[in-house]
Amino acid sequence: MAELGQAAGSASEPPRSPWQRRGAWLLLALVMLAHLLGANQLMVDRFGWGAGEQAVSRIEVAFVRELAQTAPPEAPAARAVAQGPPRLAAVASAPARANPTAPPTAPPTTPPTTPPAPPPEPEPPTAAPVVVELAPAVAPSTSAAPPALPAPPSAAVVAQTDTALAVPTPAINPAAVPAPVIPAEPVQAFDWPPSTRMTYLMQGNFRGPIQGRAQVDWLRSGTRYQVHLETSVAPLLSRRITSEGELTERGLAPRRFEGEQKVILRAPRRWSLQFGPERITLADGREVDTVPGAQDEASQFVQLTWLFTTQPQLLKVGQSIEVPLALNRRFDRWIYDVVEVQQLQLPFGSVETYHVKPRREAKGGDMTAEIWFAPSLQYLPVRILIRQDESTYIDLTLDKPPLQSAR
Repeated sequence: MAELGQAAGSASEPPRSPWQRRGAWLLLALVMLAHLLGANQLMVDRFGWGAGEQAVSRIEVAFVRELAQTAPPEAPAARAVAQGPPRLAAVASAPARANPTAPPTAPPTTPPTTPPAPPPEPEPPTAAPVVVELAPAVAPSTSAAPPALPAPPSAAVVAQTDTALAVPTPAINPAAVPAPVIPAEPVQAFDWPPSTRMTYLMQGNFRGPIQGRAQVDWLRSGTRYQVHLETSVAPLLSRRITSEGELTERGLAPRRFEGEQKVILRAPRRWSLQFGPERITLADGREVDTVPGAQDEASQFVQLTWLFTTQPQLLKVGQSIEVPLALNRRFDRWIYDVVEVQQLQLPFGSVETYHVKPRREAKGGDMTAEIWFAPSLQYLPVRILIRQDESTYIDLTLDKPPLQSAR
């Protein structure tokens, strides 16, 4: 009996030990923590979350009204005429120049013996009013990848471009050539929308299905702006990115970009980019040459909204728009194609949208963002699909009408 009791005791003793039970729970907690930290490290490596400095001081506003669907606003660029010297203004106001396509006026007082001559040709472009109108950055094409952004452009590249266009190659300053989608002349002052808040439902996949919420705040005070984009998968992690800069006649001009990510049981991680008049400092400290119209990860959405509001002809199926985009470790040109018109069924109603898709694929470390813009909601993005690859993505869908400040 004693031997049987000892055998039974030896067989059942390990599970009964409180220290071993606690050790099992501790081991399970450590395994879960390891998975969480591994997921965080993947976020850092693949999604570009790095280290940085202090956060931007937030513009404080009160959101007091709900934005309702309306007809798209009239494009100010359609009315805008670049101001030239006084002599050109006088020419532009002359009746004979008011409409070059108008029917010819009566012939001279002496009746001609031959058929009347056609109306005089308009004067050379230097004497005519210049209507500010953006052309698409790139003609619709099926090519897979956009050209790389030179930093800085070399003389060989300029000469090669001139040869391809079959034009002479006098001295050219490449830095003076604006980005294709940025107007060469300032357009009429744009009435920027008031501060706006958009909230999104978030679903996606990251080593399994995830759900959460996201919020985008567009804030402005005078000529200063901020764009805040926050995503959260409570209570595990959250991510915030902020763009701050100036409102200009060419759209948004970022000055500073910041990011912060928080993961449970870890210290926050922060990173930043600096935008100067000639150089951009990336998150890893490297400096690259900038170009007109350069945007960051957060400001690009509002810059596209500005472009589509001021130049609605760009938001047509088949058009392409080029955006110089600074990410954490690189500065490159991104091409977006308008691929379709799509009616989205949102929680608050049906909304007509234009689906804008980046030409490059989600692979090789670059995240891509497909965007659905709604002209009836001030061209705001009502859906954003961000992909890391085919199996890693987050899908943001507007869950209620945007809120706006009084002004």
